[in-house]
Amino acid sequence: MTLHVTHLEVEVAGRALLDDATFHVGAGQKVALVGPNGAGKTTLLRTIAGQIPPAGGTIRLPTRYGWLPQDVTATPEVERVLAYDHLLAASPLTGVSRRLALAQAQMQEASLAGDGEALDRSLAHWGELEEQFRLSGGYELESTAERIAEGLGLDEEALLVEVGSLSGGKRRRLELARLLLAGGDLLILDEPTNHLDAEAKSFVMDFLRTSPSAVLVVSHDIELMNESIDRVLALENGQMEIYRGTYAEFQKKREQRETARERATANAQKEVLRLQQTADKFRQGNATSARRRKALEQRIGRITEDQSLRLPAVRRRPLKVRFPEPVRAGDVVLAVQRLAKGFGGDPVLEDVSFSVGRGEVFLVVGPNGAGKTTLLRCIAGVHRPDAGQVAIGANVTIGFYAQEHEDIPPGKGVLELMQAAASPQSTTADLRSILAHFGLTGDVAEQEAVTLSGGEKTKLSLARLVAGRANCLLLDEPTNNLDPASREAVLGALQHYQGTVVLVSHDLEFVSQLAPEHAIVMPSGKLLPFDERMLQLVPDTGPSAPATNAVGAARRG
Repeated sequence: MTLHVTHLEVEVAGRALLDDATFHVGAGQKVALVGPNGAGKTTLLRTIAGQIPPAGGTIRLPTRYGWLPQDVTATPEVERVLAYDHLLAASPLTGVSRRLALAQAQMQEASLAGDGEALDRSLAHWGELEEQFRLSGGYELESTAERIAEGLGLDEEALLVEVGSLSGGKRRRLELARLLLAGGDLLILDEPTNHLDAEAKSFVMDFLRTSPSAVLVVSHDIELMNESIDRVLALENGQMEIYRGTYAEFQKKREQRETARERATANAQKEVLRLQQTADKFRQGNATSARRRKALEQRIGRITEDQSLRLPAVRRRPLKVRFPEPVRAGDVVLAVQRLAKGFGGDPVLEDVSFSVGRGEVFLVVGPNGAGKTTLLRCIAGVHRPDAGQVAIGANVTIGFYAQEHEDIPPGKGVLELMQAAASPQSTTADLRSILAHFGLTGDVAEQEAVTLSGGEKTKLSLARLVAGRANCLLLDEPTNNLDPASREAVLGALQHYQGTVVLVSHDLEFVSQLAPEHAIVMPSGKLLPFDERMLQLVPDTGPSAPATNAVGAARRG
């Protein structure tokens, strides 16, 4: 087995998320960890990856494994490293390459010194290393790295800057590229397709499906779970259940299992009632009657303690999300005129102009790295444009949902952040009620916000928008990290929202059901009527280049 988890217990902020779970992931298996938002999926992955200690039980990992968290930050020692060098450094072959270069230098030294014996030794050592390097694909390392980077939407420009200069989304794609390049016995991935366009998602699905590495993945991407995995671990209410097959097969089997369990539990309850009624008849009898009553009560105890007959997990209350009726804005909610923005290199935005009317759903579409997030941040006032301007209409209040959750700082509690976003008239009870509508109930309100799961952070950010009563919502990938039920609840809320929505999303079904009227296509800045094909088109990058180490050559000058 690649991963052994035995009698594992997981807690966070005093909440028990997993109790006495035992499961294994075998060599090459592709396993999805599923469950509703807040069930503890991210915390479980972090525990397995060694980020937080378990409350009990044991975890045995393979020697070589990779871990992709939801939130990726560059450590100080790599901030000034070129992204391309950082990518290559993830491969164990990079170390072999260094040893090969050292062995070659030793050969040259021995040759210059005329030391035949040392030359023979260093030549033999170099030969062993060279064979290892060649058989492991070392001579294809750079082309493989560039293929993976390209598949994830990291172009030459992104690879030839320092890691610290990359946006959060590109940095996460770089870390994913590093894991795919490094390989290993096990890949532990938390939402690997977040923020990826359709082409990059397809690349990841194909790569994971064909990789020899075992995979343990948390994802709300139904297509990935149906295309790339062969087992499902279902986590809910602190219990783990194991299913074989794709996500669709898991859903069918779980429904059948729950139906069978409910039937068995109903029959058991009938039997308990019958036995109890019989035992009651012996309550006033003699010693023989007492023995019979005791025997019947023991049978009742065995039935009620049978874990296979426990009632199905309590269904979580479905989310009922509603945005309050917003204050009426002017006819033109916002107007962007000749906007330009760069970050030290080529401009990310250049000469972008459009306007959005009251009540409109307006889509910003384009491939990864096209400037969609930068555009929303300029509108929200997070970034100052290099040129052009953003004019906010009369009586307009902006609410910004940031896909990287940078508005959830460390050291702040959930309720504290709600109070900061809400109007002064909002009471604590009002804010707790809004949180409850998003499934954030009980002690979660007092929890430090950064300890929430990705899905819970998404819900908190959306709850803050509700509390803020904005009449223009800027939403940057709002469905990332949401389970299907929560996604549907948010979709329904936006469909009934009377304000204006400016949306960035790669979720075709979600966007289509919101029915935007217009879309601006980035990076060209073309304003077009919305068409579903916009989210499926692959950008035209010109004729394909031959499979050479273009980035490596550029880096070497």
